Amino acid sequence: MDTISVLVCDDSALMRNLISRIINENEGMHVVATAMNGQFALDKIPLVNPDVIVLDIEMPVMNGIEFLRERKARKWDIPVIILSSVAIQGAAITMQCLELGASDFITKPGGSISMDIAKVSEDLVEMISSYGGAYARHIGKKPNDPDFFLHQIKMREAERFVAKQKGEAAVVPEKKETFVPTLWTQPAKKEPAVITPVREGGCIELIALGISTGGPNALRDVFKMIDPHLKQPILVVQHMPAGFTAEFANSLDRICPLTVTEAKDGEPVEDSHIYIAPGNYHIYVEKRLSGAVVRLSQDPPRNGHRPSADYLFESVAKNYQNRALGVIMTGMGRDGAAELAEMRKEGAWTLGQDEASAIVYGMPKVAWELGAVQKQVPLNQMADAISALAREHLRGYAD
Repeated sequence: MDTISVLVCDDSALMRNLISRIINENEGMHVVATAMNGQFALDKIPLVNPDVIVLDIEMPVMNGIEFLRERKARKWDIPVIILSSVAIQGAAITMQCLELGASDFITKPGGSISMDIAKVSEDLVEMISSYGGAYARHIGKKPNDPDFFLHQIKMREAERFVAKQKGEAAVVPEKKETFVPTLWTQPAKKEPAVITPVREGGCIELIALGISTGGPNALRDVFKMIDPHLKQPILVVQHMPAGFTAEFANSLDRICPLTVTEAKDGEPVEDSHIYIAPGNYHIYVEKRLSGAVVRLSQDPPRNGHRPSADYLFESVAKNYQNRALGVIMTGMGRDGAAELAEMRKEGAWTLGQDEASAIVYGMPKVAWELGAVQKQVPLNQMADAISALAREHLRGYAD
């Protein structure tokens, strides 16, 4: 298997070292170069040809925003993961990075020079394996799947737990060659289960969408091309930290022909409106005599997430049965898969993103294997697929 090559760009030598150690301890990925600002990164990219870039925002000479503008001008498509303390303080700046082509972002815990950077090591490895792996495959390499790296993380966590129970210091390897993951094999592809709905699909009154890693740009692609005459409301769970979803909704609203807002508890569900679940809150729908309303909850996380797509899909299955459309897209793990299957059992229409176009074919894969997905759709056709189903099964046209 080929390794995923990473360029780390941060003005702090300490941070460059700490981030590099996190990356290099994983078999299958390695840091090929570091840079203290965007200009040095631009100079090194043609020399080392990285598969992914980890980028700070606040840097001298050339900051992260300026780097992304120059990357766009040069028509480079190497994925960029923002890792910055600015992401905590300025959601608008973070969204600007996404608009300029960054793939995703992680917030540094504890400031620009963070000794707590290990707290986000799992997120960092997940994103590098997802975005860097997808790019590496695109250019002809054969890297390991994200599940391979997730297994390494779980193995190290287990080693640390055992060492803690014994009162010993866990030994964390500094070089990727010293760590050999065990008991991991490539999961075999499964034939999808067969679900026989209890009723035929009816008109679509509401659309529910769940998405995770790879989602920020995938949603931009879908919503900028969505039918401007689409009537049904859309409720969206995008796994994203608290404090960012309002600005994320604003950034989508600027490119989407429909109205996009961060969801508010108790507000009515309106036609032609897209509601983004706030970070750290589950979103669900409640039907009242006056009509459906959006509800938010801080119930415990499900599948490790709050908001959770399963939480949303569960409420839609209960309240709308066969009069809804469920969509599951790129993301690691299995969030949304089980309850999308419940929606399908109730007779709801369902779509899933296909493997070729998904940054991480995790959530949609599990949903497909459970029989929850009627049709798999590539990202560049998802807006049309959603719009076509919504038009065909609009209330008053089909029951």
